[in-house]
Amino acid sequence: MDCILLRHGIAVERDEWEGLEADRPLTERGAKRVVQVAAGLNRLGVKPTHVLSSPLIRAIETAKIVHRSLRVRSAIQIVDELLPDAPPDRFLSILHNLPPDASVLCIGHEPQLGMAASVLLSGRATTSFPLKKAGACLIELSLQAKPDRGVLRWWLTPRQLREMGRGKF
Repeated sequence: MDCILLRHGIAVERDEWEGLEADRPLTERGAKRVVQVAAGLNRLGVKPTHVLSSPLIRAIETAKIVHRSLRVRSAIQIVDELLPDAPPDRFLSILHNLPPDASVLCIGHEPQLGMAASVLLSGRATTSFPLKKAGACLIELSLQAKPDRGVLRWWLTPRQLREMGRGKF
């Protein structure tokens, strides 16, 4: 199984948003950059069979952009396991329900994504693996999704992904 972790794009700043935190959207710049990141993912050959998103608006907006850009056939699944404060073991439990040959794109937040990556790669939940906004990584899981069983194939910043999308990398 390929597990691609993608942090949502640039969102409206908390102190500039008057609504509920869950409804804080991407900025116009954030949405444009996610389109460019999606082009980079496409050049990398990312072909998700499943797209999972946090229920927060900025993650859903990111998921919709990438879903459309990568022409994913399956519907986006909204899962609480990708919320910022969700424990990594809950995230691993949803991976167990996917086929072993799946390529799953997971759109969420920090610190949850970085902690999930750390569990898959090192077996421990740490904040040592943070993803920048619209940054992504690919972790290959040759066996069932278990702690310390993942193999890191790539870890890219948003800038690297955008440059790939423009053919400059």
